[in-house]
Amino acid sequence: MRVLSSNPPARSIRQDRRLSALEAIAVVAAGFGAGTINALIGSGTLITFPVLLAVGYPPVVANVSNNIGLVPGAATSAWAYRPELEGSRPRLKRFSPATASGAVVGAILLLALPASAFKAIVPVLIAISLILIVFQPRITAWVMARRRTHRPHGGPLLVLGIFGTGVYGGYFGAGQGILLFGLLASSLGGKLTHVNAIRAVLAGIANLVAAIVFLFIADVAWEAAALVALGSTVGGFAGAGVGRRLPDAWLRAIIVVVGLAAIVQLLR
Repeated sequence: MRVLSSNPPARSIRQDRRLSALEAIAVVAAGFGAGTINALIGSGTLITFPVLLAVGYPPVVANVSNNIGLVPGAATSAWAYRPELEGSRPRLKRFSPATASGAVVGAILLLALPASAFKAIVPVLIAISLILIVFQPRITAWVMARRRTHRPHGGPLLVLGIFGTGVYGGYFGAGQGILLFGLLASSLGGKLTHVNAIRAVLAGIANLVAAIVFLFIADVAWEAAALVALGSTVGGFAGAGVGRRLPDAWLRAIIVVVGLAAIVQLLR
């Protein structure tokens, strides 16, 4: 049984035409950027979501299709982080159920609440995400100054926090990676590169679980999802290679610009 939404199905919205060549290129490029940024720290949705809005998809359909399209990118970035993930299996086994169950809750909330609620809530979530991105260097410095190394798996509060970020990831997701990184880095010992690799896997699990829910009970714009998937697959590898050579300030500036564009688009 499909969850009914006040949004019409994606195919009825775009049945008059397919994406033009330029629109398709823009969506693939956005997918590449999102896959790269997700591998680095997260918030790639702030690249793809505004582009999907700009080419004509309504907010909930754009979010659902974007979520599905970013799954391959999450998989390739996790693959690229294999060296950093060595020895992390016990932590992933402990944290994965929390992020997965949270993602289920978030995905159901997205589809159960009215589309008008999503349109009202998401600008606030994007604004919070942009604030996190702008202040990410200070957040990282604060986290490093307060790191605790005596609890190899964190504690119950960390698991609860991971569940909360899973809910956020299933509902929208932009900024989830930064929140996860802050939680993990302030609670776990080890190198930050290893913590970031765990962050990438957990965010990818939330993405995948929400996508599975959407496959069964949501309307998906498959053309958009496929194009985002194409770009994000390559971008996931780039995030562990070429993307790391880009100045952090440039990445933050790009995300802030497209995030503000998404807010403007949603408030029209």
